[in-house]
Parts: sequence; C-alpha cells; structure tokens
Amino acid sequence: MAASPDSKPTIAPVVGPDDERRFTDSGIEVKRVYGEEDVASGLEERLGEPAEYPYTRGIHADMYRSRRWTMRQYAGYASAKETNERFHYLIDHGSTGLSMAFDLPTQLGRDSDDPLCAGEVGRTGVAIDSIDDIRRVFEGIPLADVSTSMTINAPAAVLLLLYELVGEEQGVDASDLRGTTQNDVLKEYIARGNFIYPPEPAMRLTTDLFAYCKERIPMWNTISISGYHMREKGCSAVQEVGFTLANGIAYVQAALDTGMEVDEFAPRLAFFFNCHNHVFQEVAKFRAARRMWARIMRERFGAQNDRSLTLRFHTQTGGSTLAAQQVENNIVRVALQGFAAVCGGTQSLHTNGYDEALALPSERAVGVALRTQQVLAHESGVIDTVDPFAGSYFVEALTDEIEARAQELIDKVDELGGSVEALDFIRGEVEESAWAYSERIRINQDVVVGVNEYVTEGVETEDILTVDPESEREQVERLEKFKEERDGDAVHARLEEVREVARGEGNLLHPIRAALSDRATLGEVCAVMREEYGEYQEA
Repeated sequence: MAASPDSKPTIAPVVGPDDERRFTDSGIEVKRVYGEEDVASGLEERLGEPAEYPYTRGIHADMYRSRRWTMRQYAGYASAKETNERFHYLIDHGSTGLSMAFDLPTQLGRDSDDPLCAGEVGRTGVAIDSIDDIRRVFEGIPLADVSTSMTINAPAAVLLLLYELVGEEQGVDASDLRGTTQNDVLKEYIARGNFIYPPEPAMRLTTDLFAYCKERIPMWNTISISGYHMREKGCSAVQEVGFTLANGIAYVQAALDTGMEVDEFAPRLAFFFNCHNHVFQEVAKFRAARRMWARIMRERFGAQNDRSLTLRFHTQTGGSTLAAQQVENNIVRVALQGFAAVCGGTQSLHTNGYDEALALPSERAVGVALRTQQVLAHESGVIDTVDPFAGSYFVEALTDEIEARAQELIDKVDELGGSVEALDFIRGEVEESAWAYSERIRINQDVVVGVNEYVTEGVETEDILTVDPESEREQVERLEKFKEERDGDAVHARLEEVREVARGEGNLLHPIRAALSDRATLGEVCAVMREEYGEYQEA
C-alpha cells in the first residue's frame, strides 16, 4: 500500500552523520528545545489521573508506591534439571516471577527425538517433551506461590495444560495458578518465524485458550500480545505500538467472533514491549500505547469493565541493542532501558544479561541484571512518584506524536482487512525499518559505542555459558524411556480424540489435556494438528 502524501514517517531517514537534524528511530524530528506551544491543547483531558481513563499516567493509583513491578528474569536452557537450578538461583536472589524460555524444537511443536531437531535440543531454552519435563523444571517450586511467564506461541495450549497438570499434582487448584502464556501467533508470522499452523487454526487455538482459562484458570493471562519481537526484527517505536495494537484488535475480534463477550476475556489480555536506549521516546511510547488501547477497547469494542480498558504490559530490555564488543557497556544500556520501562509504568520487567550478544546469559550476568532492577527499585527514586515525566514539554509532545503516527498504521491495517490479511504489509514495513537502522549505523549517523565509535580490538568471550552436548543425548534417552513406560493404546485413543475435535467443533484444550494426562508428548499432540491443518508457508 502506498503511503498517503499526508502520512507521517515511522522510520528515521538515512541522512548521514553531518546532517544537523536529530531524529528518533521513528522519524520524529527532535527540536532543539521544547515549550508550551509544542503541547496541544487539552492535555489535562489526555492525561487524566492514574488508574482512570484514558490511563496515560498508569493503570494503578499509587503504582510502585504500593506495589513494585514483578522482577522476572528470562531463563531456560539445556535440560529441565539445569533450568530448575537456574530458577532456584533467581528465587534465592530476589526474583519475584519466573519467565520460561523454550528451545526451538519445543517452540515448533516437535519432540527432542525428532530427526529434524538434532543439534537444537536445549540450545535456546529448555527442552519440554512431556509432563515429566515440567515436573522436573518446577521441582521444589510451589506453583501456588509463583507467577510464571511462558514464551511459547504455536504450542501455547500444550504448555499451559502441562503446567496445570503439574499444579494439580502439587495440590494447587487451577483457579490459583498465576502467569502468562505468550500465545501470540501473529507476531510469529511477522517477525520470528516460529509458527506451525496457518493463521485460521492458529487463531482458533488462541481463542480456545481464552475460553478455557475463563472456565478453569481465571487468574491466568491468556495472551501476551508482543511488540517485542517486531522491535527485535528492526521496527521502530511507532511501528511497535501501531502493529502490536493492530494485532491486539485482531485477537479481540477473533474472540468476539466465537461468541464470547468482550468483558469476559479482555481483562486477562496482556502485552509485551521492548525497550531501547532513547529513554524519552520509550517513556512516551508506553504512555501513548496505554491511552490508545483504552480508547480502542471503549470506543471500538464497547468494553464496560475498567480492567478491559487497561493495557497491562511486561517489558524486556532490547536484545538487539546489545553488542558483542565491549560487553560491559551492555550493563549501562540495560540500566537505561530498565529505567525507561519503569518510568513508563511497566507491570513486570526482564533485564537482559550483559553477555547475551555472545550466548545464553551466564549466572554472573543474570545476577547483575537482577541487581540492576533492584537498584532501580531501591536507589533511583523512580518508585516514589507516579508518571514522573508527566508535563514535560518534550515527553508530552512525543507521546502525542507517537499516538498519531501509530494510529495511521492501525488505520492502514484496517483498510487491508486486519492483521491476518495485512501480514505482508506489516512484514514489509518492519524490514524497511530494519534496513534503515543498519544503514544509519553503517554510515555512523547513529553511534553505537564500541561498535562504530570508540572501538577496541577483539571480542571478549570469557566465562560465557555453554550447553553441554551430552544434555541432548540425555534428553532423548529420557523421552524414549517415558514412551516405553506408558500405555501406548491409551495414548493413541486420546490423540484420536484430539483429531476428531480438530476436524469439527468444540474447545481443543479439553481433549489435549486428556491426552497429556495419559502421557502423550507435546510433539505427538502437535503432530495430530499439523496433519489436520497443515503448516503455514511464508510467501
């Protein structure tokens, strides 16, 4: 779709290092100085009060004065045992929530013994094949006492059900389980590529999970609508807001189309944003997104419940901003980004390890990242007042500008029929932004310390985390033993029940739960649906 002549840019131009103008990565030109004339009239109405529509200033009246954000550290690698040890380390050092990373085979719905998975088991996260793996991951961790976030999408229903079953074994009622499944397939088609099924059945699984949690796990956040991965792919801050909210609109509409009422599921929708180094743009981004979502839910979908209007979000600092050169500089970047996220009103935060440009984070790097959050909470003063940047001419002007430009993107997606129909458009916009970003660094228009300025020789690689190749062999052996010791006929019968519902109507999570309870594996359940629905092929 060609841009309107009146539309505003969403990508910084490539103008070279000698151009005197300054831009954010969204193409917003930054003036030398800002004054009252730069803030549109009606600011008081746009601001409101904290915990009141339009929630620009935050979704809680006291924000961090009464309750600090949840401190999560993304963790998971190799085997369930090693991931369990990392979880205990984090809890012992003050982490207040767990965030679970899965390996590539798990994300793609394949078991560790699948020939396609050789060499990838346990590399980018923990390998989960069965209920036995989830038991091992959470050994000694009472699920009634923790909030667990799972970065899982196409097989999200399977992982949630395994978690519920292990909670049941611990004696925890499903209604007491707290956490989030990412469950956002649209951004996989746009940015990450870890999809399985075509959009229609994938959206069915997403909304089936909404309905299941309403019935059985009411405190669970059913989806984390993610702009994070689009930003990692290279999109700008404005694009992150516009495309993330457009995807949110698609999920809401899909749930409504199944017959659910908006206030039945909308209070459990959550969001997931990135945070980069431009502190002021990032703060403005979060404030604009909150205000926009409140208006979308009230005016477009007629939501009545105040919780349906509130944009609750998790933030992770920007992985793509980390440099392999001079890795200690990443500690400063992460601190800046964490500060911006908290000033922007995040509900939970993950701070990246300084060595993540080289490998999965080492224990030392994870410790520094967690301590960074604790320093922010206890030493920076950021928790003392709500919305500390409110009234800043610069930040208020940025907030309004981000909102206007992001709304133009949402309008374009709407014209194309919504996010599912607009996947090619969104991908194209993100790729153009990524090219411009890399070009600005290449020509030194944007300075990255240690990369294109203030450069030193070499890349430090000491003490980085390595995954023992033996862990893959051990995982496959455990899986083989698990399969040998179960009732194969019972598993087959349960998988056929999944197939029958997949072909027809009904909520897929109920037969999937029964199959997992009878010791079917993640790969076997996903294979049934892969056979029925096929696999998505990117254009």
